Amino acid sequence: MKNFWLAVGVFTALIIGAGRGGAEPVHVVLETDKGIIEIEVLIDRAPISSGSFLAHIDAGLITNGGFYRTVYPDNDNGSPKISVIQGGVLAGTEGLPPVAHETTGRTGILHKDGVVSLARGAVGTGGGAAFFICVGDQPSLDMGGGRAVSGDGQGFAAFARVTKGMDVVRTIHKTKTTKGDDAYTAGQIIDPPVRILKAYRR
Repeated sequence: MKNFWLAVGVFTALIIGAGRGGAEPVHVVLETDKGIIEIEVLIDRAPISSGSFLAHIDAGLITNGGFYRTVYPDNDNGSPKISVIQGGVLAGTEGLPPVAHETTGRTGILHKDGVVSLARGAVGTGGGAAFFICVGDQPSLDMGGGRAVSGDGQGFAAFARVTKGMDVVRTIHKTKTTKGDDAYTAGQIIDPPVRILKAYRR
């Protein structure tokens, strides 16, 4: 069933992009308990990553999810230093399977202020269940930029951008954090998370 939903999401994204000449993105709304964030999903440029994200939206997996991690230079345990907020499904909810990695070299979507990207460990482990939003430009997250958990140089898969609600993103970014689960995320965990009350296409 999970593979079915993923296939539906990817197929739908590709059809929408093809049907509109690959020019018009899909818009998604995240209603959080801190305010509303609107996202433009660039399905024509990043169909695989976009398809995974939209599959999670359409399956209702991001509704009742949340933003659970905030990273900024003072609490970043990696290098180069970055500023992002990370969210998606929460503990107790299983996401859909991961998808193939789309590099910024392939999509041309760079990690600028407000860009949305898939979180990952090794290449091919990212999917719409976990994503992050850039706070300020983050070139180290691009292909060859030097920032990746596995040090593989492939960067992260950017697929969307915030069109409204960066004030909400910045509010979440300043949320008080707890110690964290491990050395890498120490001081970065938002507990309780900022809840995503509803997530849907607009």
